[in-house]
Amino acid sequence: MSRVVDNPARNRFEMDVDGSIAFVDYRAMGDVLVVPHTEVPRALEGRGVGTELVLGSLDLIRASGRKVRPLCGFYANVIRRHPEYRDLLA
Repeated sequence: MSRVVDNPARNRFEMDVDGSIAFVDYRAMGDVLVVPHTEVPRALEGRGVGTELVLGSLDLIRASGRKVRPLCGFYANVIRRHPEYRDLLA
């Protein structure tokens, strides 16, 4: 899979896969990132891109010392399936 990068100018984490961009929108509220939406292009669905994107964004959030408040159901479900990231929940 491709590497997840933070694009603070657009308030989102991005992953380029085969020329298509999957992304996680966020709003910074102090040290907490509120995540309202995850977007995976239709051409990439069913390939695990969304999960890889969420996990990569969580690694970046952890490295930055911040927390996350997922409003996106998909994002929250990935955290439920990966309890090693639950400590990042705000």
